Amino acid sequence: MSETALKKTIFNILRFSFFLGIGIFFIWLFMRNLTHGQKQEIFQSLKIANYYWIVAAIFLGTLSHLSRTLRWKILMEPLGYKPRTSNVFMAVMIGYLANLALPRLGEVSRCGILTRYEKIPFNKSFGTVITERAIDMLSFILLFFLMLITQSGKLQIYIEQKIYEPLQRKFNLAADPDFFLIIVLIVVVAAGILMFLIIRRKFRHTTIYMKFSALFTGFLEGIRSLAKVKRPYQFIAHTFFIWFLYLLMAYIVFFSLKDTSGLGLDAGLAVLIFGSIGIMIVQGGIGIYPAIVAETLFIYSIPATTGYALGWLIWSSQTIMILLAGVFSLLLLPVLNKSAYDKAGNVAEEDTQSSGT
Repeated sequence: MSETALKKTIFNILRFSFFLGIGIFFIWLFMRNLTHGQKQEIFQSLKIANYYWIVAAIFLGTLSHLSRTLRWKILMEPLGYKPRTSNVFMAVMIGYLANLALPRLGEVSRCGILTRYEKIPFNKSFGTVITERAIDMLSFILLFFLMLITQSGKLQIYIEQKIYEPLQRKFNLAADPDFFLIIVLIVVVAAGILMFLIIRRKFRHTTIYMKFSALFTGFLEGIRSLAKVKRPYQFIAHTFFIWFLYLLMAYIVFFSLKDTSGLGLDAGLAVLIFGSIGIMIVQGGIGIYPAIVAETLFIYSIPATTGYALGWLIWSSQTIMILLAGVFSLLLLPVLNKSAYDKAGNVAEEDTQSSGT
């Protein structure tokens, strides 16, 4: 192994260990203040859960990835490529599997698979992935604002109970909650603008700034490239279907526990949004995802122990699906393509012999 390859391997191991460490830290952070009885409640909830709903969530997740596969194929049509659905699906699942280990490794992996088995140039397939990510980010932002608009009352109550009241007790704040919320929003927006100006001025020539700038540029290019899509209505339908299934994947697990079975789709949407943010923060969402679900369901009067147990059930269903489908895809991909390429090789050999005679 060369020195460069060795350094890259060590860096990847350290990065994986870092994200794993963050996940373990969040598990400790949540569990440290729980009593023995509360910990037993969590384990009891996991023990009595109806795992048929977990299986149903795994099925819905697989459907969402199949829809993502078909949507990705639509993006590749304007480039003149029509890869086999089986290969694209397995590339998607291997990509998700790789993303559990290292951030953004999945995008590189699945494009590399199409390069190897479908002879699609890496840069072209990677361009479609950027487009796909841009659309998903736009969809997430729209759902985020939909949640804010439809659940503003519950969120305000949460802010009052979890943020304003503790600060009021600590610092004897006299302002009413609405005024306090407005002040917080103004401070956050002002701080964000100030940070942006400082970063842009002082760090515009750094590698990190250029990476974020390239990412934002790729986002805009991805949005613009949608004009070339040949089946726009199918593309939009798949996008809607993917996110609807994401919502159902989280919501359907509510029925596995008695205390959460009465919650509505509004709670499912909140879990989807805040849980997705947790996955963005920590690779794979390990540790932080259940804690975020517990905090989110506090808005709906669900005890923290029940919410934490439910978070582990949702996270486990999604992770098990990725592990199973990803590993099977790794095993099946070379086998299925070997027979195809053997046939292609035999045809080419026969053509060569016939032309020689």
